[in-house]
Amino acid sequence: MIIDTHAHLNTKDFDHDLEQVLRRAKDSDVQHILVIGMDHASSELAIKMAEAHDMLYATVGLHPGYVDDDHPDFVEHLLNHPKVVAIGECGLDYYWTKDNQELQMTYFKRQIELAVKTKLPLVIHTRNSFLEAYQMLLPFKGLVTGVFHCFSSTFEDAMKAIDLGFYIGIDGPITYKNNQELIKIVTGIDLNYLLVETDSPYLTPVPYRGKRNEPAFTKEVVQAIAQYTHKSFEDISKMTSDNAYRLFKLGGK
Repeated sequence: MIIDTHAHLNTKDFDHDLEQVLRRAKDSDVQHILVIGMDHASSELAIKMAEAHDMLYATVGLHPGYVDDDHPDFVEHLLNHPKVVAIGECGLDYYWTKDNQELQMTYFKRQIELAVKTKLPLVIHTRNSFLEAYQMLLPFKGLVTGVFHCFSSTFEDAMKAIDLGFYIGIDGPITYKNNQELIKIVTGIDLNYLLVETDSPYLTPVPYRGKRNEPAFTKEVVQAIAQYTHKSFEDISKMTSDNAYRLFKLGGK
């Protein structure tokens, strides 16, 4: 059993073959997939998809890349749906845009406060911004949890995230050649704080690079982690799935 805790099935990349994508995921032992909201429209679509498919759950949130065109007020209105399991994707991105950092921080803080209020976990995006996001979360230590999705910072930063009570999301880059820091992370952290993701349709793992990513390929992420940690595929599958159930309370668990 595998749980893909981060997939953008609510993008146009999956408009024409979603049913086949879900079938391939099931055939690859992926039991559940979290469909990630990035703005109002994609959050509502994530909910509709989760309503239509038992294996899907939804998150709702405002991604830092969308703060100039949307507002996080919609998030609270969508949280009562039984298949919404987290707030996000939210956070900070100082790679693509640097001229709206204050707005990014304002909207991220609103979503942090909403997570504290509702006791839902956060799905956090950071790019060139881990330290800033970490500093924003520090005042809420013990009040909020979640995952630093597609972790791309250092081992030391991973330990800081875990100390906050957050999980580390690992994606396709663990299968790439220049992955020494990710290897250090998966072999050095407490695996009770590890989640596996695809970030479909992005970050396709080896041996499928060059193709569209999809949840069936989560098994390649699990296999790479198993290889580097000298554990079995089954052990990593179970551990990361247990972690996902614990963090997101899937199915009420």
